[in-house]
Amino acid sequence: MTFLQPFILWGLPLALLPIVIHLLNRMRFRTQRWAAMSFLFSANRASTRYAKLRQFLILACRVLALLALVLAVARPLASGWLGWALSPAPDVVMILLDRSASMETRDAASTLSRREQALRAIATAAAPFAERTHFVLMENALRKPQEIAKADFATLSGLGMTGPTDTGADIPAMLDAATEWLGRNQTGLTEIWIASDLQRSNWQPESSRWAAVTARIAGLRQTVRVRLLALTRPAAQNISVSVPDLNRRNRDGQPQLDLTLDMERTESTPVTLPVTTTLDEVRSNSDITMQGQGMRLHRKFPLDPAHQTGWGKIELPADTNARDNSAYFVYGPKLPLNSALVAADKPGGFFLRFAAAPSKQGCDLITGDATGTDWQKYALVIWQGALPAGKAAAQLQAYIEHGGMAVFFPPGRPDTNSFAGASWGAVENAERDQPYRVPHWDEQDGPLAKSDEGLSLPVAELDTLRRQIIVGGGEPRANFSDAKPFLTERVLGHGRVYFCATLPNPEWSGLGDGRVLVPMIQRLLERGGKRFEGSTSLVAGDPSLVQEPAGWTSIDAPKKDVRFDAGVYRNGPRLIAVNRPAEEDTPDVVEKAVAKKLFGPVPVQFFEERGGEASPLQGEIWRALLFTMLAALLVEGFLSLPLQSSQPQAQKPAPTRAAFAETAAP
Repeated sequence: MTFLQPFILWGLPLALLPIVIHLLNRMRFRTQRWAAMSFLFSANRASTRYAKLRQFLILACRVLALLALVLAVARPLASGWLGWALSPAPDVVMILLDRSASMETRDAASTLSRREQALRAIATAAAPFAERTHFVLMENALRKPQEIAKADFATLSGLGMTGPTDTGADIPAMLDAATEWLGRNQTGLTEIWIASDLQRSNWQPESSRWAAVTARIAGLRQTVRVRLLALTRPAAQNISVSVPDLNRRNRDGQPQLDLTLDMERTESTPVTLPVTTTLDEVRSNSDITMQGQGMRLHRKFPLDPAHQTGWGKIELPADTNARDNSAYFVYGPKLPLNSALVAADKPGGFFLRFAAAPSKQGCDLITGDATGTDWQKYALVIWQGALPAGKAAAQLQAYIEHGGMAVFFPPGRPDTNSFAGASWGAVENAERDQPYRVPHWDEQDGPLAKSDEGLSLPVAELDTLRRQIIVGGGEPRANFSDAKPFLTERVLGHGRVYFCATLPNPEWSGLGDGRVLVPMIQRLLERGGKRFEGSTSLVAGDPSLVQEPAGWTSIDAPKKDVRFDAGVYRNGPRLIAVNRPAEEDTPDVVEKAVAKKLFGPVPVQFFEERGGEASPLQGEIWRALLFTMLAALLVEGFLSLPLQSSQPQAQKPAPTRAAFAETAAP
């Protein structure tokens, strides 16, 4: 047996108070023998034995009552048959509801969304426990536990915290918040009910947080088990759209907006879709043909020169999930972007500076010690030479982590420094008439992607005579024919770091002709400059919006909540687009067996499973102890009642003197 409040057990000696009081009470009287009373003691000996027995029983009831009270306050847990007999229902059921955007999908066999199916299933499962169990609800957006009066469908569906959202879910974070609440409130037998579609991006099975979270759950004083409601039945045809990138550019004096659209769907048969575009409240329609499950396309829209800022949205026809059929965007004025160049190689530095500033954009040449440079004002940092070290490296890393962009080119000699986990290896020279080639690169995204017109950059035509090996540079964006990286990318905080294995120097490569270098540098410059834009895009459920939602007004539709709903919002002069997280469009799910293993020592049972409990349960028995205390007090009160005196026997009249005289006469 274990106790939820073990420090209360220090009060167990209080159960001896009735005995102490009884002994002290007896010390108040002194026994004085009196010969004339001896015959009375012998006459009442039998009744005295009965009186002592009553006193002992009264004393035992009082001790038992105090003992039961102290144990009840300590909240003991009993396992096995006793725990089931005295506490068959869980004391607390904590409901973790995933109401992310993917939970609005309707499967082929139901007209209800997965979220609505979850609420109905939870209400049905909670019905047998309605009288004895406390229900606590926590959803994925706010992650704040809230006690609810009832867990029936009418109550659950009527709560604002169970409605649809465009947010994503973080299941490990939800479990961590639930564990903190359970530990703080010291509940008894507890069940955690998780309702989710097992979307992989929400569960993050590779995360190291799972081990820590499950260890915390297993370490709670009370017994906790998990019941998982997995809503994974296949859905009908569903197509999603998102806007991963947009840029405002001037072409021949005409401002235009370049949009990048990503479309994902569950089927692969060719289909033609009508797409509606709204730009500054002007609607237009077009048809898009999809050949596979995914597609990225670029759309250009002319802008009114009088509009410095504006907004728009992309809409698809209705399907099984209405939350992923729209994507919102905002744009602002074109800002001048500046870059910084650190170059040790003079010819290479010349080409790099030209690639960064071929027109009106500025490129500052940083010479000498870079320590103390204000990197934050630059959209891109180009570094050619030995990697930064010491204070300069710390300052540059802080710049990147706050959203900056940096690209590194080799120093051309051995370098013992490292930056962001990457370093430069050996310098390699190609054999005569056999330059290194780059046959493989990412043409869908990144600095070497296709042009807006769908044309590939001439990366395969690039001759590389000399290269320096990139060690630990991150994800390859382009590889040489021998699989060694030509360009790598690493995410560092909110920014990115790129490493290029060759120099735009004629002795190194043909990168200096500009056909590859200029587009690559300009794209990195545009990407790095997005942090300077006043108009921006956030995801629903962003902490900055959740913590300070006041002042934001929806301008694309009424009655929207900036914390949970995708749309366009204005707060004074600031304009933002709120979209669902991109991960919500990925259909990958975690298998049930894998999800069950994530909980480690914590017993897990799926809602559809029957029988065979995962482990013996512990139940609180404080109610039984309170009933024991009340019974002891009732018995004590009954025994303390005064005995009813028996009816006095009729006494014969005393003989008169005359009668005595007659009997005494001879």
